[in-house]
Amino acid sequence: MISFETGQRIFSENSLEYSKELHEKLEIYCDFLVEYNKNVNLTAITEPEEVWLKHFADSILLLNYVDIPQNASLIDVGTGAGFPSVPIKLYRDDIQLTMLDSLKKRIVFLDKLCEKLGIKAEAVHGRAEEYGKKEAFREQFDVATARAVAPMPVLSEYCMPFVKKSGVFAAMKGPNEDAGNAENAVKKMGGDGITVHEYLLGKDDKRKIFSVKKISQTPTKYPRNSGQIKNKPL
Repeated sequence: MISFETGQRIFSENSLEYSKELHEKLEIYCDFLVEYNKNVNLTAITEPEEVWLKHFADSILLLNYVDIPQNASLIDVGTGAGFPSVPIKLYRDDIQLTMLDSLKKRIVFLDKLCEKLGIKAEAVHGRAEEYGKKEAFREQFDVATARAVAPMPVLSEYCMPFVKKSGVFAAMKGPNEDAGNAENAVKKMGGDGITVHEYLLGKDDKRKIFSVKKISQTPTKYPRNSGQIKNKPL
């Protein structure tokens, strides 16, 4: 557990607003995550200040670089323990949230977490390459996001089929990934190039966000099966 003042400092150092209500919600999230993690491996980061900075603040920083309209629908692909989606939902309750993950144990955690936090969100157990072809999910979202799930050419094929025309795909990345090798994949998925946002998390932790505006529908042959996506990236 950390104090309100510490949480406020971490957020203010990263140009984010903070409130008592947000602090209380993040306390619930952190406590539940750390306790649950003792039995189910969800994260290697469990020290509270590290959780606040590297999970909570970093997730919400997406909002500083990607314009997400009011009441937008957002899908978090390979959501894991709910990053970046749940902190974003706590910061912007107007967002309509769907979380997708291939591991059932993570979905069980997320359902319990949302209940504890009192937020409405859909947690879906499934693979991105399968759900990206389902009518109820394909090109139904204003925003698709993912955090450190796979290299950008692979991630683009997993995520962009979910994004509606004029929507945005936003990938949260480490400092060493180059967007150049994903330009072909992005174009084939219906994207209009890649915008790279570079920022510092804390004082010296370099991060990147790759954002893509979708300008045309994804061809029906995509996404391919998982083996093709990974072994023969576009």
